[in-house]
Amino acid sequence: MTDDAAAPENYPAHARRLQVRQVTFQAEGINSYELVDPDGNELPPFTAGAHIDFYFRDGSVRQYSLCNDPAERHRYLIAVLREPNSRGGSEGLHDRVHVQRTVNVGEVRNNFPLNPDAERHLLLAGGIGVTPMMAMMAELRANGGDYTMHYCTKSPRHTAFRHELADLVEEGRVVLHHDGGDPRQGLDIAGLLAEHEPGTHLYFCGPPGFMRAIQNAAKDWPEGTVHFEFFSAAASPKSTLTAEEMAAAGEGSVGIGFQVQIASTGAIYFVANHKSIAEVLTENGIEVETSCNSGLCGTCKTRYLTGDVDHQDLIMSPAEQGEYLTLCCSRSKSELLVLDL
Repeated sequence: MTDDAAAPENYPAHARRLQVRQVTFQAEGINSYELVDPDGNELPPFTAGAHIDFYFRDGSVRQYSLCNDPAERHRYLIAVLREPNSRGGSEGLHDRVHVQRTVNVGEVRNNFPLNPDAERHLLLAGGIGVTPMMAMMAELRANGGDYTMHYCTKSPRHTAFRHELADLVEEGRVVLHHDGGDPRQGLDIAGLLAEHEPGTHLYFCGPPGFMRAIQNAAKDWPEGTVHFEFFSAAASPKSTLTAEEMAAAGEGSVGIGFQVQIASTGAIYFVANHKSIAEVLTENGIEVETSCNSGLCGTCKTRYLTGDVDHQDLIMSPAEQGEYLTLCCSRSKSELLVLDL
């Protein structure tokens, strides 16, 4: 976050300075923040599923989904859960970001868009994972899309945007599931996803256990019909590997040194086990843009020409991974990766 005394060098050149117009209590531990241009100008457009980078004075960056109607050009709306084990992002927002405060955000990016070819959209939200779904439903309503959202929370008081969703609940477009803290008492994910109805696309976002349950239940759905977004690297199933499992993966696992070659110059650099490709390139004078440094945002997505990539991102499809890697977290199973730089 920022204020007028913040050092400008802590923020990228493209950072956009916005003002907090309103902070709203949405549910237990969840606030929403309405961000506007201080001079009343329109903001860059976005599509449902998009997020913005939120820059903090200490140089850290967090990603937050935009949850307002994409047709709105006068504001961005984000909602943030205060995490008990926060690395500083959510606590900083809850404790220090107030009305009239200025903040710095990055460009809008979308790694979680609606598929325009889908006949039906099935949205599954767990807790704060409802944020991208709010924009999705607004866009689908505007386009006449067929959708249903199942929204899973602990209780009504843990349910963000409950009042905004009331009419959709009445219409049957949104189904609320409260489990009292025991997932076994909530939505029957396996039963819901046991059969794929042709033309249906699935979208889901939520906490780690919720994500794993849905991925397992939808593992037999046709390729290209399942879409998801992790809101933290810790939610990824890749983060559940034990040290023994990592070692058993052999020399292709994360942390093994390898070389990268720049196709345009032929220069070769060694990537040690404690450095990322992005770090090595930056140290050698090759400017690359990064943001989340955990494979969540796609800022550093780069085409590669040859090599066997150990992908660690959380955003690209298998088809995209056949052409691209993420400089912040991808490793190599081969001795050499050739980058299209």
